Amino acid sequence: MRPRPGAYLPVDTPADLVQACALGGRLACVSELARHGVFVLDTSALHVHLHAARPSAPRPTRSVRRHWGRLHRTPHPCSTSVELFDAVVSAIRCQPPRAALATLDSALRVGILALDDLDELFRVLPRRHRVLRRLIDPRAESGPETLLRLILRSLGVRFEVQVPIAGVGRVDFVVDGWLIVECDSQEFHSSWADQRRDRRRIQAAAALGYATYSPIAEDVMWHADQVRAALAGLLASRRRSRFVAAGR
Repeated sequence: MRPRPGAYLPVDTPADLVQACALGGRLACVSELARHGVFVLDTSALHVHLHAARPSAPRPTRSVRRHWGRLHRTPHPCSTSVELFDAVVSAIRCQPPRAALATLDSALRVGILALDDLDELFRVLPRRHRVLRRLIDPRAESGPETLLRLILRSLGVRFEVQVPIAGVGRVDFVVDGWLIVECDSQEFHSSWADQRRDRRRIQAAAALGYATYSPIAEDVMWHADQVRAALAGLLASRRRSRFVAAGR
């Protein structure tokens, strides 16, 4: 196919790459990272780094976020996307801080970034982003898990990450030694077999004295205030119970 004059692509090229090329640029930022399996919070817009803007380019099928900044690594002249390092740099600048941190955790876990890349990464980012570095934890197995970790941090509670519990298995978080918190997504919890397994894990945890709270990923991503309120209510109820027991 010929997305623009002088450019030719195989017919099976992904649509996002074709549209970026047709616009006179390369796929960039969160659009390029999502293509490689990195978590990004919002994929509704097409992110394109422009190097030869085309006023007569065909109208894209969705909204476009145009990037013009200097690239830190030079892509191959025939490449339809920016280098992954530059995609990460743009994604951190382009997203809210909590989403940027989830992308960083994911990029490390997927292998897009190595720990050795962090010095260079934070050297080229504006200083305001440096606070994110001390919050990075590549143990997070999903973006919502990172976002849930940030909610727990905001509550000022003591919690452990990726905790193995005999008879239950590994859980995402254990808060204050008694509350298991796990993030449920449709991908891993949609079938009845998945739900049956999860309920038996909750039952096994209850037999050991643990309570379990499992917010859905959608709420963790888009309704964090509701998830935080639920956690705060659970933790407050435990404190009240202890206070009453001590009074007796």
